[in-house]
Amino acid sequence: MKLEFIQVGRIVNAHGIRGEVRLLPNGFDPAYLTGFKTFFLGKDKTPVTPTANHVHKSFVLLKFPGVDDMNAALSYKERPVFICRDDTGSAVPFDDELLGMDVKNADTGEIVGKLTQVEDYPASKVYTVKGEKTYLIPAVPEVFIISADLDANVMLVHMLKGMETDEN
Repeated sequence: MKLEFIQVGRIVNAHGIRGEVRLLPNGFDPAYLTGFKTFFLGKDKTPVTPTANHVHKSFVLLKFPGVDDMNAALSYKERPVFICRDDTGSAVPFDDELLGMDVKNADTGEIVGKLTQVEDYPASKVYTVKGEKTYLIPAVPEVFIISADLDANVMLVHMLKGMETDEN
């Protein structure tokens, strides 16, 4: 289902003494996140527009208005950070939007199960689908993933023998 807000990571610590915070992206390229003007913080999703943001190693460093020292920056530690779905300009579904989606076999039309987890591996992401059995499906478009319809909450997949995790 389409989400209004997508969690992109969490603030893990302060950076330096001038009030910057470190955002650890979860599955997002840090450079991609520097393109956003507004982020939403915490469970209440308070909008904040950083005065500066840039990539440092695998983190995004953000400078929030009114946060001018390390102690103020530390007050943001462990807060989740979100972006607005409408700000992405992307029709591609995000991982959080896929969770709970019904997965159907594209060849037979049978329901395989519900997508319960998205794992990120070097070669590709892998979807864990639980139904009568548990399936691990590589997230490779046009090979295994035929389509993902967020409005209908259905993903069509091409199944191969041996995808069940509990099969001999």
